[in-house]
Order: sequence, then structure tokens, then C-alpha cells
Amino acid sequence: MTKVALITGGGRGIGRGCAHELARQGCDIVLVDLIPDDLARTRAEIEGMGRRAWTFEADVADHARAHQVVDAVLADAGRLDILVNNAGRSNSKGITEITEEEFDRTIAINLKGAFNWTHAVAPHMLSRQAGRIVMMSSLNAHSGGVTSAVSKFSYTAAKAGLLGMTRALAKEMAPHVLVNAVCPGVIETERSNDMIRARKDQLVAGIALGRTGTPADVAQVVAFLALSEPCFVTGQDIVIDGFQWVI
Repeated sequence: MTKVALITGGGRGIGRGCAHELARQGCDIVLVDLIPDDLARTRAEIEGMGRRAWTFEADVADHARAHQVVDAVLADAGRLDILVNNAGRSNSKGITEITEEEFDRTIAINLKGAFNWTHAVAPHMLSRQAGRIVMMSSLNAHSGGVTSAVSKFSYTAAKAGLLGMTRALAKEMAPHVLVNAVCPGVIETERSNDMIRARKDQLVAGIALGRTGTPADVAQVVAFLALSEPCFVTGQDIVIDGFQWVI
């Protein structure tokens, strides 16, 4: 049976890269995003690969919407094998600048969003005794910030929370549902390109592999965690940063 993968923030960037890789490896893809044009473009690309694709506009922080989308997918496809909690948004404001509302919104997207979609898919995966969940954390969760010039403490707090959620869910949903996280470093995407371009030489000088990462670099690891059989890996986080030692 063809596996079905749901990717939040799947319209562009790392989410789009994950959609491409999972489709290439034979999955049908559910794309969740806020931007209709990105959804339409990525859906066309997935269908051009011969895979089925669904698109849903949704704010990942909306708990009820997560359940609506998952229910619709299950009613149509009959299964959901993989969840990639990819959607996220950074916040560059420091502690003396950020407002309570801005902090809450950062947590809502990056941390509560993962709860919402996991909460929606968990009953199905547990009842089938099968499933894979991959959390998109960040190198920030380990370093306190990928770039020293930009404070991202609220984003870092959310991404670190994902690692705790990953470990707790890996225990709770074992032995049949595997839950892992990935922690990308400096990855060039549509959203990050301006920041990276301004400091690219400095950033690359601190990366052992001598380059910044791409969505495909992350997608390969996500696909391994989502599809490899057998798999004796759960509750782990894998850093994907080319070994970056200067932050």
C-alpha cells in the first residue's frame, strides 16, 4: 500500500524539499500551508512525479483546523503513515523588545503547532500500530542561536521544547510509532536567503563541509526517519549542519 505523508509548511523551503523526497520514494503527499500559490506550485510538482497530492490552507496553530484536515485526509485516503511537523517561523527580537503577543505567536506556531497535528494523527497511528512522526527542530535548540548577530530566544525556546516533546512522545507512542527530530543548521530557503546572503562568507567559514545546507540535505534525513525499514531509532534528534562550530 502507498504510504501517505502529511507535511506542515509544505508549500516551500524545507517542507517542499521533504515533499519532493518523500514523493520520489513513493509516498502520496498532504501539503499544509498558509500560502495558496506555494501550495498550488508544490502540488503540481508532486503530481508531475506521478504521486497523489492534497492541499489544505491552514494555520498550524489552529487546533480545530488540524483535526479537520486530518479527518478529511483519513476519509479520502484511509490512512496517514507519516507526519512531518515542519511549519515554523523565527522571531529576531530580543527579550527587551519582544511583546507578549509576539512571544505567544512564536510558541504557537513552532511548538503548539506540532502538538496540534500530532494530537490529530496520534489516535489513527496508535490504532493501526504504525506510524512515523518527524519534528523539525533546529540547531538553535542546542546552541542558543545559529547566528550570534541575531537573538532568537523565543524561537530557540520553542525548538528546544520540540526536543522534549519528541522524547516524551517516543516513549508514549512506542513500540509501534517512531518519533524523532531533526535539527537543521544554516539552510538556504526562500525565507532565509536574505539573512544568509548578508553573512554567507562568515557562515561558511564556520562550517566544516564548506557550504550552507539545502532543503534536500534535510529531506534526505527526514525520509530516512520516515521510511527506513527496519528502524531501531526513536526519541532522537539528528543535527544537520555540516558540522558548524562558529555560531
